[in-house]
Amino acid sequence: MLSTRKATAVWIFLALEQVLTAQTPLSNHPPLSFYTGVESDLGQWDLGEAPAVNATGHLVFETANSLLQHWPNTRYRIGHTIVPGTIPVGTLLYHGSLTGPHLPTALDWVSVEPDHSIVFCNGSIETGCWHLTLKVTRPMKVLYFDGSSAVNIPEGTMDTQDLVAWSKMKPEWVGNEGRRIMDLCKWGQKYGVNGFVRMEMNFEVMICDFTSHMEVVSFLNLESIRFGYGSPTDLPEDLNTVHHVFEIMHSASRREMYPGETRIRLDFSGLVSFYDTALVPSLVPLRVGLERWDHRVEGTSSEDIERVQERLVQALTRPPVTTSGIDWKTVLRVVVDRYASRLEMMQYLVNMTLDDGSIFGHAQQVQRRLRTVLLPYTVFAALPPNTSVATNATNSWAAPVFRECATSHTASIVANGTILMHSERLLLQAVRETTREICRVVTKMWASGMMIGVDPLYPPEQRPEADHTRALMGEWKEDVTQLISWLDWSVWVKCRPACGFEEMCYLPTWPIGFFPTPGDEPPPEAQRDSDSLWPDPNEGEWKRPQPKCIRWLEPYGF
Repeated sequence: MLSTRKATAVWIFLALEQVLTAQTPLSNHPPLSFYTGVESDLGQWDLGEAPAVNATGHLVFETANSLLQHWPNTRYRIGHTIVPGTIPVGTLLYHGSLTGPHLPTALDWVSVEPDHSIVFCNGSIETGCWHLTLKVTRPMKVLYFDGSSAVNIPEGTMDTQDLVAWSKMKPEWVGNEGRRIMDLCKWGQKYGVNGFVRMEMNFEVMICDFTSHMEVVSFLNLESIRFGYGSPTDLPEDLNTVHHVFEIMHSASRREMYPGETRIRLDFSGLVSFYDTALVPSLVPLRVGLERWDHRVEGTSSEDIERVQERLVQALTRPPVTTSGIDWKTVLRVVVDRYASRLEMMQYLVNMTLDDGSIFGHAQQVQRRLRTVLLPYTVFAALPPNTSVATNATNSWAAPVFRECATSHTASIVANGTILMHSERLLLQAVRETTREICRVVTKMWASGMMIGVDPLYPPEQRPEADHTRALMGEWKEDVTQLISWLDWSVWVKCRPACGFEEMCYLPTWPIGFFPTPGDEPPPEAQRDSDSLWPDPNEGEWKRPQPKCIRWLEPYGF
């Protein structure tokens, strides 16, 4: 009963406040000068100032927010980020043995999922195969390469590993995994690194020493999986093979989006990004005019490669007490959680086709949502003046709202004088640039709605003409479309409509569709042509993966 009375009281208060606010003349609000420091920095908060064409803060933001998540790193295969991390005590890792019940004495691979490692558990039907389960006994230092970094194709997926192992790209060695793991482990041994984390169908770890940091939990003699083979572009005829392939893909889907692979803990304070224009300036001119699908690490100057390696060494050797302790993964995610679904809804609303009779009410609905986003930042003085046409034209009166919104997630970090590592300053700037553009566009849209007269809390004396409202909706559509395209968050990449219960949402994933027919494997450097059975990663859905629903149950199909 008490909770009911409280809810009723809150409802009455909000309703009364709305009525009173709607009756409040705009000129009764305190002047902008009432808010200390606002007038002095208005020039920094120009609603018409879009980000620079070569800005990369939003790219740093989205790549950092996508680390260890299968979906975004399948969508953009070419990685641009290297991050140190640890695999915690008690974590189980899996290895399909090729040689029998023997712990690997050489460098080798483990998976975080048994569905993945069993693919490599080879043996005859008569003898079965051996599958090893290991437990981490003390924190294992690892280095993570983002993107589809275990995909052995010469289109850039191996670039960041090449730079660490060999200080240059070696596309002719794209399939030389033995040499790659040997040289990576030789480099990492100096800094206590015992594993390198990569992703293909699922996440794997290149282990440098199986006798360190791990102990055997079990070594089981399992029934061998019976794989059937066929054309790389067609599903095998053997239904058991197809079923297992689809189950591997489904096991990866559990790590598709946030929080991603939680059994590997990344140190964001040691993150190294090739989108860091101060660290890797040589890539800036190479990205001009390119879509993100076409961004490569190839072309990094030797001076920049040396700086990247130095930064990695610093991150791997510094004492842990030197970091700020800020949970950057959560800082990034809070921004996405706050804006992603709201921007998606706005995009949906402004793309609806409306007649003159309904367009005003629809514009009010959008305006309410814009107001909701900005509500925590709408300072009382920030309301449009009744005079000054020039001021109204630029909507500079809304600058305090823009500023409060744009700085809400970062101001406290700066104000406390927190000592940040270089990687943390990069992440801070990424959050700043990203939230600034979100808040600029949303504030601009809200201010335009106020001036046109579609804000329900401040109704004009005369309803705006339908043509004016339609023009406003057109501006809003352009604004939100450009913003969502610029942010390019993978959280918006989904199957529409949603898949049915017997389906799963799928992005073209290596090596599904990349397998060669046994005995007919072309060398990695071979040119693909119209007669090749291999799909070209530079074309179609392999270049720009798009989500689609595929069956999770028989009959299977892509």
